[in-house]
Amino acid sequence: ISPVKQTSPVCFTSRSHDPDTFPHLSSCSCNIEQWDSDEPVPRSELLEKVAGIRGLYCLLTEKIDAEVLDAAGPSLQVVSTMSVGYDHVSLEELKKRGIRLGYTPDVLTEAVAELTVALLLATSRRLLEAVDEAKNGGWGTWKPLWMCGYGLTDSTVGILGLGRIGAAVMARLKPFGVKRFLYADTGPRPDMATKIPAEFVPLEELARHSDFVVVCCALTPETQGICASSLFSLMKDTAIFINTSRGGVVNQEDLYQALVNGQIAAAGLDVTEPEPLPIDHPLLKLKNCACPSPQTLSFSSGTLQQHRGPPCPQSLLLPQAGQGGTPIPHPQ
Repeated sequence: ISPVKQTSPVCFTSRSHDPDTFPHLSSCSCNIEQWDSDEPVPRSELLEKVAGIRGLYCLLTEKIDAEVLDAAGPSLQVVSTMSVGYDHVSLEELKKRGIRLGYTPDVLTEAVAELTVALLLATSRRLLEAVDEAKNGGWGTWKPLWMCGYGLTDSTVGILGLGRIGAAVMARLKPFGVKRFLYADTGPRPDMATKIPAEFVPLEELARHSDFVVVCCALTPETQGICASSLFSLMKDTAIFINTSRGGVVNQEDLYQALVNGQIAAAGLDVTEPEPLPIDHPLLKLKNCACPSPQTLSFSSGTLQQHRGPPCPQSLLLPQAGQGGTPIPHPQ
């Protein structure tokens, strides 16, 4: 463990952050201790280091549950996570203890939307498969139907979860000549849908009519495993399935069977369960399943710059220092 300041810490960060990258952490008036590694902090170390802290700055790799909060004790005031999602944090336990939550709801929108489109194109036009063929000698004489994929022009795109990212994905796909946008959500989202425009439909109808199904929803008890055989069986056999939300929304065994049996044409996954997948996982052996390095969609120089300042690091510091009065989001 490498202490950033020599006095007893009041905040703990679960990953190494150098001062140049996160100036808000290094320049704050509170004392900070960090786990001095790019690898996740072991659970036993996390439980030890949170004792008596007032603020915790964590990543998706740390499960913040009753055990961690009990280990921290009553002094803990705020948990801040360097992520858009917060399914690794127990909101119920935070609420019971009156602990506030900071997260980064809009920092990654543009980067994730851009790479979602890239993953969709790479999957539908079989780019990764073509690269492999070129490298292993499979590229021979030109054949008119070799490596034929599916285009976006005059297609129907269905988005599961029309939030910031879902809307940003639609906006980027629209210039490709998409004929129709559909979306399924917990209810209509006219504030976002009218800008595209997009039509609110039940998930079953979205599956039946979409040429591309893009999953952008949050992982909740309601969406856990929502993309399963019941969904894949309704999709076109030429449909492309893309998931850039959370691995837990997909039943991966059902997805594997849908791909092997030709129920759907192909899948592109930025997220899996677990991460990373074991190298012998069946999905990694399929030519029609594109699994680039998982969780790459949030990485760009721009998103790193945004993470350097508010809302994430500063949301950790403000309630402890009593500065600014800036509210911290605490999803219910």
